[in-house]
Amino acid sequence: MKITLLDRILILATGLLASWQVAVGNNGLDTLPMIAYTIGFGALLVAGLLLIILGFEALDSLVVVIISTVIPLSLSVGLVWEHLTAFRTLYLIFTILGFLAIIITRSIPLKNILPVIVLAVVHGIARMIIFLLPVLLVFTGRAAPGFALVGVCGALIGLGGVLLSFLKAGRPILSRKTILKILPGLLLIITAAFVLGFSAA
Repeated sequence: MKITLLDRILILATGLLASWQVAVGNNGLDTLPMIAYTIGFGALLVAGLLLIILGFEALDSLVVVIISTVIPLSLSVGLVWEHLTAFRTLYLIFTILGFLAIIITRSIPLKNILPVIVLAVVHGIARMIIFLLPVLLVFTGRAAPGFALVGVCGALIGLGGVLLSFLKAGRPILSRKTILKILPGLLLIITAAFVLGFSAA
């Protein structure tokens, strides 16, 4: 399926929001969360530019798989570092090892399901943190209600990840055409909700 002008406009809007978050939205944070969020939104910007330039075929490249891994890992590191201080070092080690494991299993042509399992575990834990932690913080009164939007983003990232994972595994929940049709709009909604959620924190 070829990328349309509307798709490019939606992805460009996503990139502009990510750029704004990198330039302005992370101000006032501690050093590591600021770096983590900057990397996450910067990776989102790069992924968007690759889609605009190369079209949806870019989704099949190793580079985009790696970039799409950086986004949830970086954002979850920032959240853990800010709000779960007892688990900072442990989770940082997990993300580094998980990222390396994804690169290794994706770079070596393996015929088994190990690359899929590694990707699912690492992504799954990061997505659950992005989804559950903001919701729990809001529920316990430790964050403003608007911060729950970050949790909504975690759920949407999970949904998008599941759809793409099953598509790549040859067992699509939705057709490739349907997934690619909703992907640009989904990316824009996720990014907008992230920006609004973090601004409310």
